[in-house]
Amino acid sequence: MNDSLRRRLIELVGSLAVQRGDFTLASGKKSSYYVDMRRATLHHEAGPLVGHVMLDMLEEAGFGAGVADAVGGLTMGADPVATAIMHAAASRGLDVDAFVVRKEAKDHGTKRRIEGPSIEGRNVVILEDTSTTGGSPIQALEAAREAGANALAVAVVVDRATGAKEKIEACGVPYLAALGLEDLGLEAQA
Repeated sequence: MNDSLRRRLIELVGSLAVQRGDFTLASGKKSSYYVDMRRATLHHEAGPLVGHVMLDMLEEAGFGAGVADAVGGLTMGADPVATAIMHAAASRGLDVDAFVVRKEAKDHGTKRRIEGPSIEGRNVVILEDTSTTGGSPIQALEAAREAGANALAVAVVVDRATGAKEKIEACGVPYLAALGLEDLGLEAQA
């Protein structure tokens, strides 16, 4: 992994995405900080860095381009991460598609739950920006499997160290995280 890119991403996530206060997370849990990754993944400098750092991590873990055909996850947290990886791969001359998993299949048009190029029969990595309980990546993992994809792994930008890893690995796939709380000067909270 390119350490200078990762260090810069840590700086940007820390300044753009980490907020302190009293927050209720999507999981319902309370926290004294919130990592609003969309403030980083949709930022002009941090977003592309997310793509390169995540692609480097996937390649080092053996799930890079040529192994994984596509990356994606539950909308909305995974969307900018998937497109950032797609663009980072393209900038390196690699082919990695992105896909979006809807929370529910739409009730009109094609009535698809997964948008983008078909993932049926393809090797995919499920993504999330940050996960507390693992619920969103697990939903996306199940949807990808139902669509006929071979899910290789789940990869998140920031691991909150609150049990997502264990729950996801219990679903039969490895769990990868580009950044941990310690990288951002934060502590795990129950």
